Parts: sequence; structure tokens; C-alpha cells
Amino acid sequence: MFELAVRNVRFFTPEIYELSLERGEYVFTPGQCAVLFTSTGDSRPYSLASGPEEPVLRFLIRRARKGSVSTWLATRRPGDVVRVSLPFGDFRPGGKGPASVFVATGVGIAPFLSVLRSSRDAQSAVLCLYGVRYHRDAVELSLLRQHTTLQLAVSREPAEGETHQGRLTGLLETVTLPDDADFFLCGYDAMTDEAFDLLRARGVPAERIHTEVFFSVQTLRNGFNPRSPVRQSGSG
Repeated sequence: MFELAVRNVRFFTPEIYELSLERGEYVFTPGQCAVLFTSTGDSRPYSLASGPEEPVLRFLIRRARKGSVSTWLATRRPGDVVRVSLPFGDFRPGGKGPASVFVATGVGIAPFLSVLRSSRDAQSAVLCLYGVRYHRDAVELSLLRQHTTLQLAVSREPAEGETHQGRLTGLLETVTLPDDADFFLCGYDAMTDEAFDLLRARGVPAERIHTEVFFSVQTLRNGFNPRSPVRQSGSG
């Protein structure tokens, strides 16, 4: 267990924010998660969004209705201490084949940001499909555009420019897929399940599809904090 000082809480929207902690001696691999604890012992796991060479640990968090952990973390101030578990998880985006495709909804973009912030792995992604409800929910677009061919899907308001209007899976049905790519899916369970089936229908071998589930649809509707441990990362 680590006790790390808060450096900053940066809000992208009233619900989505980045928690930055002083890294210290913390070591992790892009794609891994860590459990964050409140002062009363409540806890939730979140994917790391920072690069492994950065001096800070970044976590991209959606403040959930009735989410005690995400609400507590959102109110931290510089110098406050947050307890953090050792990193864990086998989700390893990028670097496996000649090309990689990142498929994410909402704060499911976090592990891909970690990869792109790694000097070692940043060039492995060639295509990023990113689904959000509103344009304002899309974070770190400059980083994504710098290192990937980004295609954005917005489901709850009119599209702008070349943005896809509708759900991410609708974009996945029509986009041109690179040959021999590995596909990495991160988001809620219904999206990853549907995207997996769409990719299989388009001829992508199951062993080239890797998933990380952040939370279930039912968990989200009940108002609990995202990233309930519904299923850990893995292939298929």
C-alpha cells in the first residue's frame, strides 16, 4: 500500500475529472489498475491514465451519483493523502502486432492515455475509436490526435465536423479496419460485448480482441461508482 499526496484535481466537466498524485516510487505498466481508498476505508479500482515515466499518477474519474469514492476523491486538495494499492491487471494495449485499434467509451479512454503517454509504446496505436455522450465529455483530444487516427462518436447531441452521430458500436460497424490489428476494448460491459460480436462478425479472430470492463450498465443505472469489478481484462 502507498500513501501518496495529491498534486491536483482537474475538472474537464462537472462530472469528469483527473486526479493527479505524487508518484514517488510507484511503478506500473500501462493498462494496469489501482485501488484508491477514502479516509473511511471505502475503495474502488481505477485504471491509471499516466505514463510510467511521469512524476505523477493520473486517474481519469467520473463522479457518479451516490458514488462515495468518486465524490470524496473529487474534493481532495493539494497535499491531501490518498491510499493507493499496488497496480494490478493484465490489460496491455498496444505493442502486440503490426497495428492496434483502441475502442473506448467515456472514462474507458484512461488506459489508452497511459499507453500514449509512454515514450516506449506511444507509436503502437494507429486507430482510436472513442465514444462519448456529449462533445464536452471527450478528454485529451490533442494527445489522441497526435498519436492516433482518432474517430469520435457522440450519442446525445448533434455531431460536429467529421464526428460520428450515434453510438460507438455504430461507428465500429462501418469504419475501415486495419489488417492484422489487435483490438483493445475498454468501457461498460454492454459496449465491449457488442463490439466484440461486431468484430467477430467482421472476421477479426477472437485472440486479437482484448477487453477491459469498467462497469456494468446496471451498476451505472443504480448510481454506484464506475469500475465495479465485473470482469477483469483478458482476451475474448
